Amino acid sequence: MHRRTRTRSTLLAAAGLLAAGPLLTACGSQSHPGAAALVGGERIEVSALQGQANAVRAAQAKTPQGKEVISGTGQLTRAELQITLFRRVVERAAEDAGITVSRKEVQQARAAAVQQKGSEERLRSDLLGQGYAPEQIESAVRRDIQLTKLAARHRADLSTNQGMQKMTAVLAKASKDLKINVNPRFGAWNDEQIMLVAKKTPWIVQKTKDKEAQAAADAGAQQMP
Repeated sequence: MHRRTRTRSTLLAAAGLLAAGPLLTACGSQSHPGAAALVGGERIEVSALQGQANAVRAAQAKTPQGKEVISGTGQLTRAELQITLFRRVVERAAEDAGITVSRKEVQQARAAAVQQKGSEERLRSDLLGQGYAPEQIESAVRRDIQLTKLAARHRADLSTNQGMQKMTAVLAKASKDLKINVNPRFGAWNDEQIMLVAKKTPWIVQKTKDKEAQAAADAGAQQMP
């Protein structure tokens, strides 16, 4: 049970969910009309991510600590994209390794997680804080099983830096093979880090410089006799 707990917390960090960057408000690329990303040529629609985010928000609002949980999860649409892309990468790596996960394994792992947390309600609450709606729990459990099996297949001890580096390399290869292309509105996908990163946008930088220059000019004018 301890190994499962350690594995889960480590992999959540690898998924980039514990320190998601800010959402950029740049205009979307013309190559992604209506799509948040392209994964292996398949579109991930913005509307689908927004639907997932709305489901999470609705579930969070019903919890006793609703306001606190909501304020702690930030930009949910971007977080949902991170969750979706990371899951696709893990699925590809598992497929490449010939790894499968049965329905029974998912049920058993979920039951173990409930036992560890103390209740189904506590499990749901914890996952809500990470951006998972109740209907996404089994998907998250399946992903973690795949990751655990991948680590075992590649003899990667996830409690060590060496093991994490080995697993990161495995997932990075799968990520590159998928040719993930993200709408600039949500940042950019980093294959090596296997996560969304902030994308520097020239027009935003220039606009900031213009504002700074104008502020300096205004300050100088105020000091003149």
